[in-house]
Amino acid sequence: MTDTAAALPEDTVTDNEITSVLSSESRLRRIVTIYLPLAVFIIVLLFPFYWMGITTFKPDAELLDYKHNNPFWISSPTFQNIRKLLFDTDYPRWLWTTMLVAFGATFLSLLSSVLAAYALERLRFKGSGYVGLGIYMAYLVPPSILFIPLATVVFQMGLFDTPWALILTYPTFLIPFCTWLLIGYFKSIPYELEECALIDGASRLQILRRITLPLAVPGLISAGIFAFTLSWNEFIYALAFISSSENKTVPVAILTELVQGDVYQWGALMAGSLLGSLPVAIFYSFFVEYYVSSLTGAVKE
Repeated sequence: MTDTAAALPEDTVTDNEITSVLSSESRLRRIVTIYLPLAVFIIVLLFPFYWMGITTFKPDAELLDYKHNNPFWISSPTFQNIRKLLFDTDYPRWLWTTMLVAFGATFLSLLSSVLAAYALERLRFKGSGYVGLGIYMAYLVPPSILFIPLATVVFQMGLFDTPWALILTYPTFLIPFCTWLLIGYFKSIPYELEECALIDGASRLQILRRITLPLAVPGLISAGIFAFTLSWNEFIYALAFISSSENKTVPVAILTELVQGDVYQWGALMAGSLLGSLPVAIFYSFFVEYYVSSLTGAVKE
């Protein structure tokens, strides 16, 4: 009895040690498999924005002399680069043109994609599946090939060097993907809801406007974010179809107007890139919940 009682504390201590070792191993495994890769991913993802930020507020003396200045920190911050960008260039005009083109192209693309996706998914005509596949295949055509025939069309229609040249050509690569995305989203909306509306005498347009679109808001926002981002960052069409400085978009203007020969105005370049990325980041922050929900499905029966 006495020996057994004396052995109990030792067994209890051993069990606690085993639990502690297992807990430490689990914590170490979690750090190695989850937190460490996540930290690396965040650092790699956010480092370009950090570099743009510190370069924006660095004076030229620090930018051109890394021997006596830390490249990853600012010793004497300045707003000179931002002032030069906003007041010595047409950057406000470039930003306005970019926003106009992005919103215009996104609106046209969503309008066309909604009608196309609804027709392909709900009307169920013969060969609709092949038509949907063909629309998506059009998205795989590289813009570097499409801009050559599109340039002829733009010249013939008298749209060269105007924002309309971009607003009307961007949907050529936005509509295919948005249509494919919305087809998949419309599939997850129960068809019985529309059948009930058809029995009550509603037309297809009424069903689309009052039933389908309100339920498909996350899918519409997801497609809109995709279209807006591509329109904002597009480079090839904007470079080929716009020649005057005042009508250029931000991605093209900061490269062609702030680089003079072999002289790179790094402070103004990074300031333009940083300010140009803020509208997209703000756009994402407002609709990120809808964007995530669109990736997990729609209405469940």
